[in-house]
Amino acid sequence: MEHTGNLDQKFSSFSEHWRPKVIAALNGQEVKLVKVQGEFPWHIHENCEEMFFVWKVRFRVEFRDHIVEMGPGEFVVVPRGVEHRTAADNEAEVLIFEPADVVNTGNVVVEHFTTPNGVKI
Repeated sequence: MEHTGNLDQKFSSFSEHWRPKVIAALNGQEVKLVKVQGEFPWHIHENCEEMFFVWKVRFRVEFRDHIVEMGPGEFVVVPRGVEHRTAADNEAEVLIFEPADVVNTGNVVVEHFTTPNGVKI
C-alpha cells in the first residue's frame, strides 16, 4: 500500500520536541518528522548515515569542527561514525531519513531524549 499525506497536517498532529514520528517506510529506511527546539545530546551512529531536511524555520547540525546552518528546503547528510548534535534556537520542523532500527541518540542513552522506534502518525 502506498504512503500519502500532507506534511503540514502531519506536523500539526503533535507538539512534543525531539520525539520522531514515522510517516513512511521504504527499503529498510524510515521517513520521520520531528519538532525540535534547543540542543540535542552529542552522539554517534556507528553503522549508518542520516539525512536531515528542514521543513520550517531554521535548524543546525553541529559537528566538533564546524556547524551546518539550514533553512527551509535545505538538507545535510551526517556520515556514519561522525559525532554530531542537532539544535534549533526556535521550534523547527525537520524530516529525518534513516534506517528503521536506528536509536535516535546513537551510542548514548539520555532519558529525556532517547525515544522508542516505530512511533507512527
